[in-house]
Amino acid sequence: MERMVAPASSSLATRIPLFPLQTVLFPGGRLPLRVFEVRYLDMIARCHKAGSPFGVVCLTRGGEVRVPRRPSTNDGTTGPAYAPEAFHMVGTLATIDELDRPQQGLMMVRCTGTQRFKLRTSEQLRHGLWMGEIELLPQDPIVPVPDDLLPSMQALQHLVHNLSARPEGLGDLPLQEPYHWDDCGWLANRWCELLPVSSEIKQRCMVLDNPLLRLELVNDMLERLGIRVPH
Repeated sequence: MERMVAPASSSLATRIPLFPLQTVLFPGGRLPLRVFEVRYLDMIARCHKAGSPFGVVCLTRGGEVRVPRRPSTNDGTTGPAYAPEAFHMVGTLATIDELDRPQQGLMMVRCTGTQRFKLRTSEQLRHGLWMGEIELLPQDPIVPVPDDLLPSMQALQHLVHNLSARPEGLGDLPLQEPYHWDDCGWLANRWCELLPVSSEIKQRCMVLDNPLLRLELVNDMLERLGIRVPH
């Protein structure tokens, strides 16, 4: 059985299980999961019991659910049993906040993104679970929002105010307290999770080490999409 270790805050490599998804998890983000594949049911149960994180990486090839595939080749041999999977080398650790088992073979999980990491190596085990040797990346420094980017902060505050007034509130949206309005990294991450842009664009934003540059790119996207605070 694989030993899963909670990464320490250092540059030392640590081996953790990976969960490739067609989404990008940001530090501070919320991630609801509906887990039913055997390879992840066991992994999530062990992480929950140990209080250890797993790594979320965005897929570049393949799907979230393994697809059996046995194509025949010209020489009569059989190809891979499942469609191949590939993913980006930078991801985010996820910690489990809630876990429910509404029925056998199904888990409903709520997670929070914590710290970014870079994969040094990855390996897929026989039953399909990916394991990765990771190096933690530095946490974002707290950078105050400059005056020229205040509209991005005000637009998100306006959105949170409107959504909070709904009967269902914010639900599972990644807009939960505590709010860090005057923090470029936090503000950029929340917008990235909400904006209707591709996972490739979100991944490019997530890997940026400069939170001010990340927010500047987000602000450009907001302007192109015509998202402003109503007067």
